[in-house]
Order: sequence, then C-alpha cells, then structure tokens
Amino acid sequence: MSGRHLNGSRGARNGHTNGRDNGDAKGGFQSYFDVLHHALLRMPLADIARAMDILYLAHLGDNQVFIAGNGGSASTASHFACDLGKGARVEGKKPLRVIALTDSIPLISAWANDVSYSEVFAEQIVALARPGDVLVAISGSGKSPNVLKAVEAAKERGCSTIGLTGGDGGDLARLAGVGIVIPTQAMTHIEDLHLAVTHLMATELKRRIEGAAADALAPLGVR
Repeated sequence: MSGRHLNGSRGARNGHTNGRDNGDAKGGFQSYFDVLHHALLRMPLADIARAMDILYLAHLGDNQVFIAGNGGSASTASHFACDLGKGARVEGKKPLRVIALTDSIPLISAWANDVSYSEVFAEQIVALARPGDVLVAISGSGKSPNVLKAVEAAKERGCSTIGLTGGDGGDLARLAGVGIVIPTQAMTHIEDLHLAVTHLMATELKRRIEGAAADALAPLGVR
C-alpha cells in the first residue's frame, strides 16, 4: 500500500473528509429524521390513550404491571419499569407496582436452559400474575414467540394486555387487548418511538396521579 493511501486512510480516521462526503452524511442524517418525523405524524394516539387508561386503572386498583421484551425491547422494558416505578411516583400517593420481566438474568437463563426460551416470560406470568394485573408486551416485529406466549398466559389469568409493536403489528397487535403499532417498517424507528410512547405514558400517569391528589385536597382549600 502506498504512502498516499495510508495518509488518506489516516485522514478519514481523523474525520477529515471532503465536502461531498460530509454532505452525503448530512443527507443521510436528515433522511433518518425525516422518516421518524413522518411516523410521528401518524402515531396511533387513540390506542395510546386506551393503554394509558389501563395503566391508570392499574394504579387505582393497586394492580401489578409486568413488562417484557427482547433485545432493544428488553432495554425499553427495563427503562419503562424505572420510569413508572420512580419517575411517575408522586409524594404522598401510593406508587405503581411494576416489574420488568427482563431483569432477572438467572431466572431467564434457567427457564431458557431447562425448558425453552419461548417460556422465559410466560412462566414468570404464571407464577406472579393475578386477575386485574397488566402486561405490557414489547416486540418491534410483533412476532417474538416468548412475548406472544406471555400475552396468552396473561390473558388466561384475567390480566389486561398492551402490545407495543410496529410495521403490520404482527400477531401481537391482534392478540393484545390494546395494540400500539408504530407506523413504520424500520426497526430502528420503531424502537425510537417505543421509547417515546413509554416516556409519554409515564409522564401522563404522573400528571393524572398529581391531578387526583390535587382534587383530594380541594375540599380542604389546598391547591
């Protein structure tokens, strides 16, 4: 390899590219956000509102909320559990009871190793869920077998089910009581907007709990 090529490679590694390359990169960046923006304009707001009502009713009834997903959706499940359990908490009011079924690696690996990976969430639901509880099932494709089995197990136990998915919704959108389908085929954008939806719902839950607290204080002349 010639010295000129070596220098060119070094320049690329150091971020020194010509204007055309930089322009192409910026165009790619803009294209990513254009697709995201287009999906945002077509979000299923009515379904999000229905799911929000389910979560608020779970809080009022002191029911348990379970959340499950694989891969990037597993991290969204854990993140959502954190936001609901802590971020949505209002001082002086009972917290929402929430568990991410993704968070016990020993339990997940035990079920996967001894039985099947398709059972890692369903078996936790069998052990923990009660009528009136809620399962939030996250799958970008809507086709993850372990997520679908968890939904089936939850429904058998009288739980409400919310599915977060994308594209055509897969089986999850049809199986869940409420299906929130992100209107794009790109998995990266689906996962982006799953996180946005969960942030929205945690924020709205806190607002409702704060509103209920304010309403309770109103007869006392406190606002």
